Order: sequence, then structure tokens, then C-alpha cells
Amino acid sequence: MNIRKHIEKREAINLSAYACHSVNSLGRLKIEPLCTVRTLFQHDRDRILHSKSFRRLKHKTQVFLSPEGDHYRTRLTHTLEVSQVARTVARALELNEDLTEAIALGHDLGHTPFGHAGERVLNELMPGGFRHVAQSLRVVDFLEKDGEGLNLTHEVRDGILRHSKGRGPLLAPEDESRAGTLEGQIVRLADIIAYVNHDLDDAIRGGVIMETDLPTSIVGAVGDTHAHRIGRMVSDLIEQSMAVGGSRICLSEEMDEAIRALRSWLFERVYESDAVHSDFVKASRMLRELFNFFIDNEAIFLREGGRRYSSDSLEVSVADFIAGMTDRFALALYSRLFLPQPWRPL
Repeated sequence: MNIRKHIEKREAINLSAYACHSVNSLGRLKIEPLCTVRTLFQHDRDRILHSKSFRRLKHKTQVFLSPEGDHYRTRLTHTLEVSQVARTVARALELNEDLTEAIALGHDLGHTPFGHAGERVLNELMPGGFRHVAQSLRVVDFLEKDGEGLNLTHEVRDGILRHSKGRGPLLAPEDESRAGTLEGQIVRLADIIAYVNHDLDDAIRGGVIMETDLPTSIVGAVGDTHAHRIGRMVSDLIEQSMAVGGSRICLSEEMDEAIRALRSWLFERVYESDAVHSDFVKASRMLRELFNFFIDNEAIFLREGGRRYSSDSLEVSVADFIAGMTDRFALALYSRLFLPQPWRPL
């Protein structure tokens, strides 16, 4: 019995005409036999979930650098929250939940240690710059499995590459920056819905701000509790998309404005506050010194776990190594290379 074909038939019956059906995938970079149990997108999800880069997300910064409390988000818990928001929306709109989940789980695989501070450092140092979205694609296309890559489908790769918005518009413009599937477009919005809510929650938990500090104009639009805020944002996204027949992913103007206002407020009061920003200045200096040291000492770079591929320059190889580090690995490596170590008898 071919279970995959049975699932594909269910998709044909149950999914929207605007969904990306598994049988219509543009396929993989390298042709390989189809799984008899999983659809292409289910297979992609599992490959991402079992990858080394996915496991390392648990020790990468979301907002607070190596927090001591057990309840602060990491890059891994952020990814899981993005996945849950995105799957809720995809299910409501009768889109492909497996494709949505695969994109969500893979969207930050190329993120640096120490959050966007690490990304800024590598962007300054690398000829041609550095973006975590492109690095996430490089991880799944090449770096995972010792240079073999995960060989994911076109649709998952497209969603990973086009999920980021920085401080730009929430809804991607109708150009090459917009994901080619509605599922990929959902992940872009689920990403910001997740992070503005959980970063606000963590900032309150960490004493950086108080819940009463949130402007009343934002509270009136998105709610006064963590649950209310997520609920309103997700409901607005689903309802507005349904209002156009499910053919587009939409937010109301009011909600779009409220989320952007909350994001701007978080940048001012949390991300760029002295309480949070000062440690990232130190982390940035540390990553810059590691990068320059390895460029000048290739033998030590290789000894410490760096890898060279014949197709890449040393700069690219060093950037790959640093981008793949967890926060604690980077801290321990820097200490071992640059700080005096206690003497031990031979």
C-alpha cells in the first residue's frame, strides 16, 4: 500500500484550490526516489527536524544573551512558536499545513549566534554582505550532512529564502521578494506575530519594561494580555484572508499598523535599550575578533572544527563556521583562544 498516494488524494479533496498540493511541487534540486509513506513536504519537514542545525537553535539567542532563567525564548522556541501560528492559519485557510510547517521549521537555520548582532557583524565583514535568510538556504542546500545538503523541495527553499522582512513591510510586495506560495507568505507573517509577542513577554519577564508601559493605542488594537494579542493578530489574518476568498494572505489596515507600531516600540524600548544592547556590543566585538583571527590562522580554524570546501573562499568558510555556532560554543571558543587558561600539570 502506498500511503503517500493516499495522502495526496486527501489533499486533492480537502485543500483549497489556492493551496500548494504536494503532487504539484516543482521537485528537488536532485531527483531521488519518492517516499511511500510521506509526501514531499512531510519528508522535507522531517529532514529539517532531524538536522544538526535545527538542534543547535536551542542554544542561540532570541532576545536575551544566554539567559539564566528557564522560561526565556531561544531561537528554537521562537521557531516552534512560528510553526504553531503558521499551521493554525494554514489549517483555517485549507492550505498545505505540511509545507507551511516545513518552511517555518527551516526559516532560521542559518541564524548566527547572538541574534541579529551576529548577523550585523558578518554582514560588515563579508565581501558581498551576509543575510541569515540566504545562509539558511545555504545550510539546507549545502552545509548540512557534510556538504551534501538536505535536498529540499523548491517550495520549501523558496519560503525559507523569502520569509524575512527586517523592519520592512509586513506583507511582501508583489515582486521577487514575495514567496511563491501562500504557505510561504503565511510564515513571513507568523514570524513577526510570534516574535513581537514573545519578545514583549520576555522583556516583561526580564524587568526591561512593565506591561503598563505599552502605549494605550497599541493595547487598544492588539489587546492587554499575551493571549489576547496573539489571538487578535491570528484571527485578523485568517478573517481578512477569508474575506478575499483565500486567494491572498491579508491583514486589515488597522492590524497591520498596530503590529508595525508594536515592532517599532520594541526596537526603541527593548532591542536597542542599554539593558539588552550593551551585551550584544561585547558579543559583536568577540565575533569580529574570532573572524579576523581565523582568517589569519587557517590551521587553527581547521583544528577548532572549521571546514573548507574547494568551491569556497576562506572568508566564506569562516562565516559558515561562525554562523553555525551556538552562543555558548562561541563564548567558550573565544575564552580558550584569547583568554589565559588555568595551568594544568602535563
